[in-house]
Amino acid sequence: MRAVVLSAFGSAQNLRFEEYPDPVSEPGWTVVHLRAAALNWHDVLVRQGKYGSPLPHVLGADGAGIRADTGEEVLILPSLWWGGEERAPGRDWQILGDHLPGTYAESVRVPTECAVPKPAGLSWAEAAALPLVGLTAYRALFSRGRLRAGESVLILGAGGGVATTAVALAAGIGARAVVTSSSPEKIHEARSRGACGGVLYHEADWPEAARELSPGGEGFDLVLDSVGCWEESLRALRPGGRLVVLGASRGERAPLDVRSFYFGQYELLGTTMGSPRDFSGLLSLMRSRRIPPPVIAKTFSLDQAAAAHAYLEEGHGFGKVVLTQA
Repeated sequence: MRAVVLSAFGSAQNLRFEEYPDPVSEPGWTVVHLRAAALNWHDVLVRQGKYGSPLPHVLGADGAGIRADTGEEVLILPSLWWGGEERAPGRDWQILGDHLPGTYAESVRVPTECAVPKPAGLSWAEAAALPLVGLTAYRALFSRGRLRAGESVLILGAGGGVATTAVALAAGIGARAVVTSSSPEKIHEARSRGACGGVLYHEADWPEAARELSPGGEGFDLVLDSVGCWEESLRALRPGGRLVVLGASRGERAPLDVRSFYFGQYELLGTTMGSPRDFSGLLSLMRSRRIPPPVIAKTFSLDQAAAAHAYLEEGHGFGKVVLTQA
């Protein structure tokens, strides 16, 4: 088969479209002939060598296609071997494309339980774009953040896949969602997806500006922080609010004033991509509340994966970047 192969860690130019061994089916595993694969920022980190992936390697956590054995249309659950404990993944847990060949290919092999029936009404690109960001946003908002109808949530970032999906999910259950962004245009786009407003994060007082958009100006019940700015995020919370941390794109160290934290009665919660149970909850919620599909910023053909990575790293798009089969 043809696949996007990484032979050396580094820049997007190290992604080459070339021949790669076909995946082989065996008991407990299923081969999926892919129609689309979605990019995630996690893929950039894998490409840079942050996860110690083997070389040569095929990246990609997200995909959708046809089961080779049954002909069924499926999307791929990229959370492998979560384990039996819902509170946190087990020691065998990994993300597809970290150490096993991923979805930047014509075909991929996954554990059979990770080939999930494709929801009706989704295009191939939308189906491929859903699993990682949908699962991450669902777990952050509901399994960990305990968001309920009538509450308020501040979502840091307006244009990324997790943020756009989180806005749609929060609005879908009747919560008030506000975003941060680097541009008024992305805030406008977020409003079209259900956000109530947004603030520009490059302004020094953005947490206070965000609080003004919360009910009564008292602060948010929940903040989703995917960038690692805990100090600022806590300033946007109401007393007793919850801060859910799901990334460190801007910094891997965060200062925290301990005294004000415990006097504020805050909760600090870590999360990552979720479990199969979370995924079932996501799909059920999307059906029952008619949650719109993921936003697609741009599509590229599979052989243009290097250009797709460069586009993702520029950060100008709103929504997901997807690779499609020719």
